[in-house]
Amino acid sequence: MTDLPGIVITGASGRMGQMLINTVLGSDKCKLVGAIERTGHDWVGRDVGEAMGGLTNGVIVTDDALEAFSRAQAVIDFTAPAATVAFSALAAQAHCVHVIGTTGMTDDDISKLGAAAHHCTIVRAGNMSLGVNLLTKITKMVAQALDDDFDIEVVEAHHNRKVDAPSGTALMLGEAAAEGRGVILADVSESGRDGITGARTRGDIGFSAIRGGDVVGEHDVMFLGDGERIILRHVASDRSLFAKGALKAALWGQTQKPGEYDMMDVLGL
Repeated sequence: MTDLPGIVITGASGRMGQMLINTVLGSDKCKLVGAIERTGHDWVGRDVGEAMGGLTNGVIVTDDALEAFSRAQAVIDFTAPAATVAFSALAAQAHCVHVIGTTGMTDDDISKLGAAAHHCTIVRAGNMSLGVNLLTKITKMVAQALDDDFDIEVVEAHHNRKVDAPSGTALMLGEAAAEGRGVILADVSESGRDGITGARTRGDIGFSAIRGGDVVGEHDVMFLGDGERIILRHVASDRSLFAKGALKAALWGQTQKPGEYDMMDVLGL
């Protein structure tokens, strides 16, 4: 048991953080060695199992991320952009794998991960599920096969507590469609339709976001032509699939050289 790779979970009190903790605790391929929360959070100093309303497990929640990372082989991070950028620098110091599921990151945030990737393995993805990554690959293939006679729209739905839009997954799908078309997403993205907008610009990739209830995640990529539509869809009904994918990435990353990877690499796609 002692030689199993150690995993640290950031944002331990969040819904995803707790899901990740339970996934690691339920695995026979790794062990939980740390749980991180921000300074001043009422979980800091408590046993994470007890804080989650269960049995104690000997892992004390801490706000000292570097100390926790130094005892781990990997950290799984679904927090916020600023926190993730800071965690990447600490992961580089500790030379542990940094698995990033954080969404809403700007190009500047992502560029800052490059320095850390010289010293540690970073696996970052807008979505950790096998199905979504297959959908991403298929989206690129369909976009390559169809010309601008087909309009592309990405429609996503999430729960009413999600703070960023479009979702990281929607943007990942949009990037795949843009790559298939041989264009840059930033040049053709349209996500601000409201009022009298005029006719749709040929070649644009549109985004629509739905927020409500407890929706885990639904994504449609629509290719709309005259007289026909092709709709590619993924529906996530259980948040645990993201946690399982993240853990797979954390274990995979331990055999890789420092650098930046994504779930396509992890899944061999």
